[in-house]
Amino acid sequence: MKHTQTQPDIPIVFEDDHLLIIDKPANLLSQKDHTGDPDVLTLCKQYLQRSKGAARPPYLGLVHRLDRPVSGLMLLAKTSHAAQSLARQINDRTVQKTYWAVTGGRPPTNGMLTHYLLKKHDKNIVQVASSKNKKAKKAILSFVTIDQRKELNLLSIHLQTGRPHQIRVQLASEGYPIWGDYKYGIKQPDGRHIALRAAELALRHPITGEHLHFEAEPPKAAPWSLFTSAHSPQDQDAPSP
Repeated sequence: MKHTQTQPDIPIVFEDDHLLIIDKPANLLSQKDHTGDPDVLTLCKQYLQRSKGAARPPYLGLVHRLDRPVSGLMLLAKTSHAAQSLARQINDRTVQKTYWAVTGGRPPTNGMLTHYLLKKHDKNIVQVASSKNKKAKKAILSFVTIDQRKELNLLSIHLQTGRPHQIRVQLASEGYPIWGDYKYGIKQPDGRHIALRAAELALRHPITGEHLHFEAEPPKAAPWSLFTSAHSPQDQDAPSP
């Protein structure tokens, strides 16, 4: 697989003249913030500038974001026209994103969760609020429990709304906190990466209209290694690291 050859290095899942789809490493910002830490948008611009031999960074549009701790598929637009087309698809909810999460608790085989979420901007925390709170925004997701191992569960999750920290807050509020989520799950950091991953992405190509579908396997480390169903058949025969 091709990489950006930056620090950190970012795997490139797909690239053409209009799109760049990458597999974001965990703990990498999607875009710049006050910390000054590396971010996807800046690193990918560096990659494109270097690969094209350009004098200045080229256009690159951030179509959607992932929380810093979360890994997986991210979609970026290499032209403003592509960015506008993809933004319309996202607004129309025709871009399909599937997330995988490893959680505690005992979720049912499948379910749909509806909450009203309120963001505390000063603390960057999202809380479940009353539906009567005018500042709270409705959040809906559906999930399927793919597998269960050692008091942990592998969930496949589809968002019907796109709210900040939505999956993390909704699952935790129902008693299914995500493994390694220090903000909404366990309270004492112990070096784990959150087990939440953008695993599948489906969309229409903004220029050709072709249906595109991408999948990104989870890491082979714990807790993902507990679930053979999370990996391809050729990986299932390999010993867990």
